[in-house]
Amino acid sequence: MPKYLIHHHLARREHWDLRLEVDGVLKSWAVPKEPSMDPKIKRLAVLVEDHALEYGDFEGTIPAGQYGAGEVKIWDAGSYENLRSLPMAEALGQGQVEVRLEGKRLQGAFALIRFKGKAKDWLFFKMKD
Repeated sequence: MPKYLIHHHLARREHWDLRLEVDGVLKSWAVPKEPSMDPKIKRLAVLVEDHALEYGDFEGTIPAGQYGAGEVKIWDAGSYENLRSLPMAEALGQGQVEVRLEGKRLQGAFALIRFKGKAKDWLFFKMKD
């Protein structure tokens, strides 16, 4: 199963970076508030650049003056299952991702839904199991 992880990033602005392994890279979204297990709570998730798979293990300090400067810790990690019948890359292209996360903090079905007319703005939330 492909992996997923969430980095807690204490940069200029505190945020959580959701990362899903897709086609040999980590597709990544910056989530301004801590992810929730409550299906009523939806979080903004801003699509950012892909990261190399090796970056998934990173914890430490990005030095001042560099992009993303600040402390980075792994907040959650595990594997995920694509719940849609489409390949993950196609689901991303359609702007509707549904996955089952098996992590330490997050478990169960979650969705990422792209806002209409917005390339980078998505909602991330726990689906009702």
